[in-house]
Amino acid sequence: MSRYCSRCHKAHAICICDAITKIDNPNPVILLQHPDEVSHPKNSACLLSLSLQHSVTFVGEDFSQHSPLNALLADPDITYAVLYPGENAMVLSEMTAQGASAKQGVILLDGTWKKAYKMYQLSTNLQALPSIRIDACAPSQYQIRKSRKPGALSTLEAGYMALSQLSGDPTPYQPLLDSFDLLVQRQLAFIPNASKRHD
Repeated sequence: MSRYCSRCHKAHAICICDAITKIDNPNPVILLQHPDEVSHPKNSACLLSLSLQHSVTFVGEDFSQHSPLNALLADPDITYAVLYPGENAMVLSEMTAQGASAKQGVILLDGTWKKAYKMYQLSTNLQALPSIRIDACAPSQYQIRKSRKPGALSTLEAGYMALSQLSGDPTPYQPLLDSFDLLVQRQLAFIPNASKRHD
């Protein structure tokens, strides 16, 4: 018997499947995951993916010629933007204030800052899309996995903030933070000096 849950990919001792609440998110999410993150025990993207009814995950580094992704990007009824804080990134609240005829979708890059940067630089199709950044938000609660980049969030927290700001109401997405908190607490119980660890 595997020591890992086949659904959330966490060790059975810290499985969080019992805390997952399915959320009907009107704004679809595409998760682009770096290969190194797939089996990372502290990764939060799987939890986000399992919680959202309208999400899809693709694994890789260069998505320029990724046919399934490009097919989604070609959908005329959905306009996708990449959550990536580049020089020309628009604040998410400003974009929503402008309004749009098509449904707005979000692309999240799942990886460390260095890996996400490489994914974006390699993927010419992503560079052709609008880039967005999140408004000022609370500090990350990802105690088990720290980033040296100020204001960095876990993939789940970034997804929560983006979907909340797009909808204008964070209430439907609160279950994401509840399950995330449980993940962190269960991980902390098994990691000595977890609050001092850095990636």
